[in-house]
Amino acid sequence: MPSEGRCWETLQALRSSDKGRLCYDRDWLLRGEDVLEECMSLPKLSPYSGWVVDHVLPHTQENPPGSETSPTSGPASALDPPPSVSRSSVRSSAFSSASPTTPEGVQDKPESQHPECIALQSSRGIQVEGCIRMYEQVHRMKGAEGLRQWQEEQERRVRALSEMACEQLKRFDERKELKQHKEFQDLREVIEKSAREALGHQEKLKAEHRHRAKILNLKLREAEQQRLRQVEQERLWREEGQVRLRSLYSLQEEVLQLSQQLDASDQHRDLPNVDLAAFRTRGNQLCSLVSGIIRASSESGYPTAENQAEAEQALQEMRDLLVNLGQEITRACEDKKQQEEKEAQARLQESQMHQGQEAHKESAASSQGPRDKQHGALQVKVQDSTIQWYQQLQEVSSQCVRAFEGLTSSKDIQAKKIKMDLQKAATIPVSQISTIAGSKLKEIFDKIHSLLSGKPVQSGGRSVSVTLNPQGLDFVQYKLAEKFVKQGEEEVASHHEAAFPIAVVASGIWELHPRVGDLILAHLHRKCPYSVPFYPAFKEGMALEDYQRMLGYQVKDSKVEQQDTFLKRMSGMIRLYAAIIQLRWPYGNRQETHPHGLNHGWRWLAQILNMEPLSDVTATLLFDFLEVCGNALMKQYQLQFWKMILLIKEEYFPRIEAITSSGQMGSFIRLQQFLEKCLQRREIPVPKGFLTSSFWRS
Repeated sequence: MPSEGRCWETLQALRSSDKGRLCYDRDWLLRGEDVLEECMSLPKLSPYSGWVVDHVLPHTQENPPGSETSPTSGPASALDPPPSVSRSSVRSSAFSSASPTTPEGVQDKPESQHPECIALQSSRGIQVEGCIRMYEQVHRMKGAEGLRQWQEEQERRVRALSEMACEQLKRFDERKELKQHKEFQDLREVIEKSAREALGHQEKLKAEHRHRAKILNLKLREAEQQRLRQVEQERLWREEGQVRLRSLYSLQEEVLQLSQQLDASDQHRDLPNVDLAAFRTRGNQLCSLVSGIIRASSESGYPTAENQAEAEQALQEMRDLLVNLGQEITRACEDKKQQEEKEAQARLQESQMHQGQEAHKESAASSQGPRDKQHGALQVKVQDSTIQWYQQLQEVSSQCVRAFEGLTSSKDIQAKKIKMDLQKAATIPVSQISTIAGSKLKEIFDKIHSLLSGKPVQSGGRSVSVTLNPQGLDFVQYKLAEKFVKQGEEEVASHHEAAFPIAVVASGIWELHPRVGDLILAHLHRKCPYSVPFYPAFKEGMALEDYQRMLGYQVKDSKVEQQDTFLKRMSGMIRLYAAIIQLRWPYGNRQETHPHGLNHGWRWLAQILNMEPLSDVTATLLFDFLEVCGNALMKQYQLQFWKMILLIKEEYFPRIEAITSSGQMGSFIRLQQFLEKCLQRREIPVPKGFLTSSFWRS
């Protein structure tokens, strides 16, 4: 193959020429460089020439020999290197010729060293370069197509995943919406069920309300009708009562006049065989009976027909009594005249017979006297010593009032403020006394004692002392005693057990401050004269309201309090008095005697039994006194006490029963049953609420 050798020689020659040293750049058109400048530079091959030599040329050499005859194989065969030339030499020669920066001396040197290297023809290089460009373009197109397909695949996958996520989100939203719908439906059903139940309950309540309203309307109509009937009955009863009351007043006036006529018969007291005291006693009892009927009827409102009948019966008895007294006086006068005539005749006949007759009269008079005394009435008036004691206590109270009169009548604002503070400091602790623990009771006692001793005490958040005003001590003592009695009148009257804690504090204060005790008695005697005991007498010319106030009744606007309220207040004060005389302050000086002990209770009991009983009052006070103080008197006086109880049962009960009307037998029966039970048991029970040692340890 001599032609192939010449080809390589030609290429070598061309390479050694000036044109062969020109620089070849396939991108020179893109850069816009000058063609002449490229012609001046050394030729060079593309960086891909080595790759073409390694991959493209070996495939062209493997073509069959018959391919040389083809029109397209001619140029390609000229580019094929001879078999004797190695692939590495061709690659090295190609790269060495492609270096534009290699100097000529360096290029010539390898040429001299490798004379067998052959330069490529320009047409073949262009073909190779075109193939290279086509391959690069195809490769770029394949890469771009692969990248596009990969991007499309990724976008498709992303779209698929996005659609799947959207579908899952839709399913989740649907499930969530379904769950919410179910919950809403369940809640709606529960609400509807509750609403139905509430509606049913409301309808039931409405039905019950209508039923109750109907019943209430019926009751209201019945009550209104009953009220109208009661109003009409009360009007009729009031009219009848007013007529009866006027009639009773007329009866009382007539009874009092008849009583005065009985008193006027005292001038005949020297007549023999005439018991004027018995007539006067019965007359006084009838007057008291009529007064009690009027008082009881005034308390209850108006007198009843029974009251009027009793008063008329008492008046008739008073008239009969006066008639009987007149008959007795007339008979006695006739007897006296006959006796005087006989005595005159006998005196004329014989003086000795006259003397015997006189002796006989004296003996008859002496025998008649004790009999009259034995069957006579009890006293009505209290003893003189008791009256003096009562008047002394009232004088002490009046002096105390005059002592602080300047404080109460002062117009000064500061003085009024001091007066109010002192009054609160004195009365509030007493109001706090009840059946509380002993320690609390001791605090109250110490506070009252400190106030009376001049020490400052706290009241209403301020410090109060009797030294703030010269009249402060008198004012506090008076108000304190008044408050003790008022507690008996109100608190003890409602709660009988409260008598003992109040009494023990009052007894302790009485022992340390005797003037307070005198003021307590003065207030007690003024509000409850039966605690003396003292029965105020009706004086001629005295108003009926004033007389009722003297008896202890409260009169407001010409209206007297009811009998039950009156007895309740008297009972409370007697119970307080009975508790005071038997109790002592446990922390006081035991060596000293009680300032007002059981001996005063024995004196009161003896004096009340020596006086004529009062209807409904005496029985009530005896029961309250013996129930509270009976056990202490029994232990103190023993046999003498039981003798007095028997005296009450055998002799005093008939007197109480004689003056007690049928409508006022409650207190008498209560006293009678109490004493009979005590006599059966031979013991007076300890009163309820009595302070024991355990009370003071609490």
